[in-house]
Amino acid sequence: MCLVLFAYDCHPRYKLVMAANRDEFYERPALPADFWPDDPAILAGRDLREGGTWMGLTRGGRFAVLTNFRDPSRFKADRKSRGHLVQNYLTSQLDPLAYIESLGKTTADYNGFNLLFGSTQTLFYYSNQQDALRPLEAGIHGLSNALLDDPWPKVTKGRTSLEKIIRHESFDKEDLFVLMADREQPADQDLPQTGVGLEMERILGPAFVTSPNYGTRVTTLLLVDHQNRVEYFERSFVPIECLTAGQVHYEISLA
Repeated sequence: MCLVLFAYDCHPRYKLVMAANRDEFYERPALPADFWPDDPAILAGRDLREGGTWMGLTRGGRFAVLTNFRDPSRFKADRKSRGHLVQNYLTSQLDPLAYIESLGKTTADYNGFNLLFGSTQTLFYYSNQQDALRPLEAGIHGLSNALLDDPWPKVTKGRTSLEKIIRHESFDKEDLFVLMADREQPADQDLPQTGVGLEMERILGPAFVTSPNYGTRVTTLLLVDHQNRVEYFERSFVPIECLTAGQVHYEISLA
């Protein structure tokens, strides 16, 4: 994922309201969200190159979503696929602290990452850029390719827009898709400087990213109410044209 906006424990109906965009090279093959044939407890998309995933949950309520930390000066192509961090947590029985402890020094074997994980009822945040696990506070948060709640334009704007959408107990879920489809270009002076150059910062600046070979591939919505009922939507897009290519929708009750 490259943008995750979520309201945690601050809505009368939902314990968690999350909207997320996955940005990736168009040529990288992936499967849409589904229950995995080799592990039917997992609901997630799947990266067909490395076998991991960027976001998923289990029928038992384990949940994880990952974003890359953008730092081209420290990127190494031969490091482990970060998608396995999500997959391995979902398939384990470890609590968040034990899971991070089990990784130990191997977190340095991955390029920079942020991990939101735990259960749909209790979430934690970890980044190998800080090496500190912390529980999530109730409120509206945003995570892109920096640290949690760092004020990148699309994070700041997204948090404000999400707050407006969920002001009422009932809201239109389509408004969340509209929020994540925002392609407004931030002003140059507001863009982060991550070492990729101004032209690329402009491309990556909006919530919904488009370019000739890289962009937003899917938007995912996750809603978990206080009775542990889950709604999971994933909408995929045709590269460049940004047209909807398909949508999957699941409703499950967590064990």
